[in-house]
Amino acid sequence: MSDSELLATAYRDLLEAAATVAAADTGDRPADEWDADQVLAHVSLVTATTLATVAAVASGTHALYDNRIASDGWTIGRLVRLAGGSAGLRDRIRAQGEALCALRPTLTAHELDSPVPARLVSGGEVLLDQAVALGDLLVGLAEVELPGHTAQLLALSDEAATTRAGVGP
Repeated sequence: MSDSELLATAYRDLLEAAATVAAADTGDRPADEWDADQVLAHVSLVTATTLATVAAVASGTHALYDNRIASDGWTIGRLVRLAGGSAGLRDRIRAQGEALCALRPTLTAHELDSPVPARLVSGGEVLLDQAVALGDLLVGLAEVELPGHTAQLLALSDEAATTRAGVGP
């Protein structure tokens, strides 16, 4: 499967999970976890950052990948409001994913091998702080980031179903 197909599949799976949780969401969640809209806003911000990085490499300008803003609570809340909630976030992610999947095949091997200074932070911990090939950032998005948030959304859906069934705390 090509990188473009991996990305397309990862976005499709995430959007299907988002639709599932939207249908099942009761709004209940642990206080220290994101709700579905916050997860979607985070994914949209990560995708926007990735698109900006791809565009910078493709245009020959200085590229940098830094995902810290995608975990900022104020920024996430603002995006949820701007997008109009879950449906708007899903539409935004769909369009961003399509744009990224359309750009991927246009990148040359040289561009995909281009080292990009990258800082990846999750849960307040620095996971990566070094140059990474642009192609590896795209593969990481398709194989790690998006599937991880898909699982996170499905867990929210499972929690909502459990709550409605009267099982659990």
